[in-house]
Amino acid sequence: MEVPLESEKKKSSEAVKTVSSGSISSRKRVEARNVTDSGSVSSSSVPRRNSTGGLAQRSSSSLSLSSDGRTKTTVRDKTISSSVTEPVRRSLPEIRRSSISALHAGKPVAAASPTGTRTPTVSGSSSSKAEVVKRPLSKPALPVSASSSSSRRVGSSTVDASGGGSVRKSVTKVSSPSMSARSPTVSGGLRPGSVSSSSERSSGLSGRRKVGTPDSRNSRFIVLPQIEIKASDDLRLDLRGHRVRSLTAGGLNLSSNLEFLYLRDNLLSTLEGVEILTRVKVLDLSFNDFKGHGFEPLESCKALQQLYLAGNQITSLASLPQLPNLEFLSVAQNKLKSLTMASQPRLQVLAASKNRISTLTGFPYLPVLEHLRVEENPILKMPHLEAASILLVGPTLKKYNDRDLSREEIAIARRYPAHTALCIRDGWEFGRPEQAAESTFRFLVEKWKDHLPPGFFLKEASIDKPLEEDVCHSHFTFVHDGAMSTDPPLVLKYQWFCGDVTLSNFVRIPEATNEFYLPKHAEIGKVLKVECIPTLGETEYPSIFAISSRVKPGSGIPKVLNLEVHGELIEGSIIRGCAKVAWCGGTPGKGVASWLRRKWNSSPVVIVGAEDDEYLPTIDDVDSSLVFMYTPVTEEGAKGEPQYKYTDFVRAAPPSVSNVRIVGDTVEGITIKGTGDYFGGREGPSKFEWLRKNRDTGDFLLVSAGTSDYTLTKEDVGCCLTFIYIPINFEGQEGKSLSATSSVVKQAPPKVTNVKIIGDLRENGKVTATGTVTGGTEGSSRVQWYKTYLPTLDESNLEALSTSKIAKAFRIPLGAVGCYIVAKYTPMTPDGDPGEPTFVISDRAVETLPPSLNFLSIIGDYCEDGILTASYGYVGGHEGKSIYNWYFHEVEGDFGSQIPGVSGLLQYRITKEAIGKFISFQCTPVRDDGVVGDKRICMGQERIRPGSPRLLSLCTVGNAVEGTTLRIEKTYWGGEEGDSVYRWLRTSSEGVQSEIMGATTASYMLSIDDIGFFISVSCEPVRSDWARGPIVLSEQIGPIIPGPPTCHTLEILGSMIEGRRLNFNAVYSGGERGECTHQWFRVKDHGLREKIKTQADFLDLTLDDVGAYIELVFTPVCKDGTKGNPKNVVSDMISPADPKGIELTISDCCEDRQVTPSRIYFGGHEGVGEYIWYRTKIKLEGSALLNISNASDTEICGTELTYKPTLKDVGYFLALYWVPTRVDSTCGEPLVAICNTPVSPAPPVVANVCVKELSLGIYSGEGEYFGGYEGESLLSWYRKDSEGTVELINGANSRTYKVTDSDYTFRLLFGYTPVRSDSVVGELKLSDPTDIVFPELPYAEMLALTGKAVEGDLLTAVEVIPNSEMQQHVWSKYKKDIRYQWFCSSEVGDSFSYEPLPNKSSCSYRVRFEDIGRCLKCECVVTDVFGRSGEVVYIETSPVLPGIPRIHKLEIEGRGFHTNLYAVCGIYSGGKEGKSRVQWLRSMVGSPDLISIPGETDRMYEANVDDVGYRLVAIYTPVREDGVEGQSVSVSTDPIAVEPDVLKEVKQNLDLGSVKFEVLCDKDQTSKKVSLGGTYERRVLEINRKRVKVVKPATKTSFPTTEIRGSYAPPFHVELFRNDQHRLKIVVDSENEADLMVQSRHIRDVIVLVIRGLAQRFNSTSLNSLLKIET
Repeated sequence: MEVPLESEKKKSSEAVKTVSSGSISSRKRVEARNVTDSGSVSSSSVPRRNSTGGLAQRSSSSLSLSSDGRTKTTVRDKTISSSVTEPVRRSLPEIRRSSISALHAGKPVAAASPTGTRTPTVSGSSSSKAEVVKRPLSKPALPVSASSSSSRRVGSSTVDASGGGSVRKSVTKVSSPSMSARSPTVSGGLRPGSVSSSSERSSGLSGRRKVGTPDSRNSRFIVLPQIEIKASDDLRLDLRGHRVRSLTAGGLNLSSNLEFLYLRDNLLSTLEGVEILTRVKVLDLSFNDFKGHGFEPLESCKALQQLYLAGNQITSLASLPQLPNLEFLSVAQNKLKSLTMASQPRLQVLAASKNRISTLTGFPYLPVLEHLRVEENPILKMPHLEAASILLVGPTLKKYNDRDLSREEIAIARRYPAHTALCIRDGWEFGRPEQAAESTFRFLVEKWKDHLPPGFFLKEASIDKPLEEDVCHSHFTFVHDGAMSTDPPLVLKYQWFCGDVTLSNFVRIPEATNEFYLPKHAEIGKVLKVECIPTLGETEYPSIFAISSRVKPGSGIPKVLNLEVHGELIEGSIIRGCAKVAWCGGTPGKGVASWLRRKWNSSPVVIVGAEDDEYLPTIDDVDSSLVFMYTPVTEEGAKGEPQYKYTDFVRAAPPSVSNVRIVGDTVEGITIKGTGDYFGGREGPSKFEWLRKNRDTGDFLLVSAGTSDYTLTKEDVGCCLTFIYIPINFEGQEGKSLSATSSVVKQAPPKVTNVKIIGDLRENGKVTATGTVTGGTEGSSRVQWYKTYLPTLDESNLEALSTSKIAKAFRIPLGAVGCYIVAKYTPMTPDGDPGEPTFVISDRAVETLPPSLNFLSIIGDYCEDGILTASYGYVGGHEGKSIYNWYFHEVEGDFGSQIPGVSGLLQYRITKEAIGKFISFQCTPVRDDGVVGDKRICMGQERIRPGSPRLLSLCTVGNAVEGTTLRIEKTYWGGEEGDSVYRWLRTSSEGVQSEIMGATTASYMLSIDDIGFFISVSCEPVRSDWARGPIVLSEQIGPIIPGPPTCHTLEILGSMIEGRRLNFNAVYSGGERGECTHQWFRVKDHGLREKIKTQADFLDLTLDDVGAYIELVFTPVCKDGTKGNPKNVVSDMISPADPKGIELTISDCCEDRQVTPSRIYFGGHEGVGEYIWYRTKIKLEGSALLNISNASDTEICGTELTYKPTLKDVGYFLALYWVPTRVDSTCGEPLVAICNTPVSPAPPVVANVCVKELSLGIYSGEGEYFGGYEGESLLSWYRKDSEGTVELINGANSRTYKVTDSDYTFRLLFGYTPVRSDSVVGELKLSDPTDIVFPELPYAEMLALTGKAVEGDLLTAVEVIPNSEMQQHVWSKYKKDIRYQWFCSSEVGDSFSYEPLPNKSSCSYRVRFEDIGRCLKCECVVTDVFGRSGEVVYIETSPVLPGIPRIHKLEIEGRGFHTNLYAVCGIYSGGKEGKSRVQWLRSMVGSPDLISIPGETDRMYEANVDDVGYRLVAIYTPVREDGVEGQSVSVSTDPIAVEPDVLKEVKQNLDLGSVKFEVLCDKDQTSKKVSLGGTYERRVLEINRKRVKVVKPATKTSFPTTEIRGSYAPPFHVELFRNDQHRLKIVVDSENEADLMVQSRHIRDVIVLVIRGLAQRFNSTSLNSLLKIET
């Protein structure tokens, strides 16, 4: 229960005292009676549950709201009765006057008492309830003071939206911020200053005042849907607190006519029997025993508008049916875990506070919900729950948890995808907006994955942002995983829907089955949904969907969706461009069309004049592509982007011709021309024929074809000619021919015209005289050529260059250079009759040519030794010394190389160097004056061929002695010699010749077989290209005689490798062989020869021979003893043999004792071999030992020749794998040896015993053990004090030790006694002592600040204690204190520093106005009991910002009358205040509309008569000096009352019904003067109940005259002037108005109020009700 403010208590007690003093003389003690749910007293003594389910308790008299928002009243033991002594039933008119909506989401509508409140009843005797009800209604007079002159302050609040303006209401003085003027059951007392003068005062209290706590000034109230209550006894039933257990119990009198049923505070647990209530509108089932199931019977209550289920044990609303008229639902104070229920189409308020709601899954569709309350639920921990609610409900939601929607949450809600609400309802965990798009998509994919086509997965499902009449594409992307075949392909089908933003009522859009859709104008503000049905073959899979954002209005700028060109693209055929346009919200207009022509591989060109949708292709368009360009334009003039449509190439029409005719005179010698209008593409080689008509036979003879021109001849004279035009297009297609016939041809005399000299007017140039001869057939016309030095024709200065000849062509000689050429053309007939000669002169003089060659050639045989001759033709004056050069070319086109020795010659004899190459001749012409012309090159026609191969000479050289080598000397000719063929011949003395087999080279050694024979050789020349020449035989040499003993060849046989055997082979000549001798030598690198002692024919190589050479000396000896010259041969260097190990053994092994194996090596000089020691558990033998490298249970332990066994080797056998290696790194076959016994261990010892600190408080003892495998060595820890006493720490026998509290201020030692695995014990070793042990220094991991660095906010430094167990222990046991210090930044020049803030040494600091723009820093130091201090931890803020501009305690000061001055005042915070804005407005009581008062923006406002009956509302917008605006705050007054003196006079005048006032009237309506003089004249203002008149009073010269008369019917009204309190204007209509002036403001206000009071029947709001005047 909330405690009322002291001011409210005081006012409440004063009100009670005022009432009671006029009606009660004594006070009596009464018992509480159960009258209403608002806490009225009851006579029952049974304890009752209150709104929260507990027992009602007594307290001082006050009003407050319960936890669910209900009004509760508690009464003292001794209370004072009100002015009404007996409660009575309300009549129907009274109910109408007090129809008020509910105050809170959990409060039902209840019929109020006649006084507008339920008050305790006090009487002199105890009477029953039934007796009280039967008592008649009394109307006691209530003496109340008329007014209160004291000024009062009115608390700020938002403008309420109360019910109808004619309903009287009384507002209870409560402290709850949720109190509203539309409370259904309200209690209250009379306030001082209320006015009443009729018998109705007992049923309605006027002069209501609304008071609230400061926190309630900005409150927003739940406004229940208005229910028209016209309840009589048969329509309403109130059974609250009657312990009803069942609706079917007897005595309840449930009727189908009931509209209001109140069953709160009972024991109901089932709704069985509610089906009869088919007309019920309000059903209150709060505070019963419902559990959550069995709401199905409510389906019969179709008219139900308000349902109250607060304070039950409901766990689920799933069984609650859809109620078509339900507007208010309260389910507060239950056990709901979710709000899953059926859709409620008209629900406006849903109150679900104080439940266990933890999820939004299954949230119902509530399309018109305006207010949602979910306070005190676990789901409030969800971030951005308000944004999620906005997404689920939609745009109708106005309030959330009893306040307006946050702009920030609205902005956050807009960042979520459109389908978020569906995902939330299906169980998606509401997440951050930046991750929502991806998260919701994954959620939907997970939901759909089991229904997608097999082998496919969904990659994208989205819709573009839709705009009115603009293309909106949907995007559904399926990706195949590649595991299965994609045949048949996946086909997607689409269907579009349109619905509201609640996503609950999507309607299928007919024919919208494409991938895209154009939203219509009627769909603006709605959302689109597209369903995609994947189809694989004939199987359709369940649809998936995507939802768009809201359809927005189009940009008004149209877009072209599609362009098409219809028609046949043929020359001369009309085509039409058609555009499909999305108008994007604009009014469809006529677009701008144009046509362009695009040639192949070129840019389009605009076709001039083609600016319509239709276009006729012309010849220019044939073989071109047309471009239709369309720019959409709306009726408003908005232009869209132009779009283009390219057509195919335009085809030509079939060829045709028209209008064929012959142009020209038909006279002999005249050229006539046939012509016609061709059509059909580009004209090709059209055919033209000229036919001559025979004068005798009439037949036509073809005289010309192929040309449209025809020169009339003699044969044509007297005949007619016919011209035939056969059209043919460029492709060769022939069209229909057309002809035309000429008139008869006339004969003409011979005459030449149009004589011209054509040709090259340069030296040696060829010119021709041409002319047109007319007058019969031309005969042998003659032309004679002349030259002249004058540029004009003068026959006397002509010099003949030729005689008169029939030939008309002439080559200009060198002598004509510099002169003009003249031709004399004499036409001749075939009969020899000459015509008149005609002279013609050249237009310029003959020019000399630069030196040049007009031809260049090479002749001759392109063969070796052939002669090539170059010839050329020179032009360009007289030739000088032209330059000649010959060149070789490897390939045609290269630069070539000049042939030396032939420069300046026109002939070249081909040499051997030119074979296979090209020959070119280069000539540079040179004129005799030294001018050089362009050089010219002539390339030979073919490569130079070689000559036929032949030998010019052949002979043998050498002595005819056995053993001599004969050589051939020859001279070869004929290209490059190839492999010529040689044959050596042997000829006996008898002349028998035989070929020596195998002798086919250019040399031959005479052998013993040749002795006594003659030797000759034959040679067949062969060219390199295998061409052969004639065979040539040389002269014979001999006979051959024997030679001296000679060894021709000597070679050593065998491998030059250590350990191998060498032999030798010697070739002997010189007669018959005798006993030849030999000797072996060893030759070292330095040349030293060492004789080898052996006489054998072989030699066995040893290690001494390795690296040396073996020399053999052989002496040939003839059989007769003659010795020849000895011959020697030296072998290659003797190589060593392959390395090989002969022997390898290992002795017994012991740990840490070095082992050296015994071994024997062979194979050259030994190098560094490969040694691998293996460790094996078992002793290997045989093949297993040889294959030890592949054994699975062996391990490599060494790679040197010697090895020292380690601990790992103990108990294992050691094996050595040896690869014998020569000094040159050549390796031999490996050898493996193994020891006979396992490795034995060494004695146990330990060294390097020390202590290491692993972490704070944890130490580790370490030592190096040696001596076999370690067994269970003995570990111990010792504590050493400052005096050196060492104490064994009991129980500390592990390698690590954790410090305890007993160890602090001591030093630690570690003891290590080694024990081998076979229990052999070594000597104890102690470590050095550690440093003195202290606990971990307590420190703060970091500092955190609560609050913001904003002016006025409270910053609190919170030290973050590390989560480690040690720090938690140290902080709890050894922390001494924590010191804080706050600093403020200061800038001195360019430096930045902090200055301490005095007396700011606590953990909290309130940010001051002076801190704005500065940074704050808080330092924290922790000290422990050992006197140690931790590191300083600090945190800095960003520069302090000014607070958001706010205005606090805003209120309006001023009395409540229309003549008072009002001032708005409040407390500003948020930096330095700038130009804050104030706007004054009026608000009609009971209406949410605000009426702005123009020009009233000051803090002061002077009320006037226009404010009567309105509340004055001031909206204060705080503005900081930098222009930042804060939240506007409004404050309002009570309705402005009429000043009592004015009110009294107005009432008197209204009671009279007719009254007159003296006024002044402005004669000049255009001048708005304020002064009473000048143009103002006296008038009488007459006012009665029907009309108003302005009368000009009578004068001495005139009668009274009515200037203005009018009734009160609209547009009649009275206007005031704010700048002049004496003026008013009466406006009857647009033509009749009067500007009046009165003496005082008082009179003006009386006149205005009287007129408005009498005109009330034309007003929507009764002025009498505003004035509180009884009708």
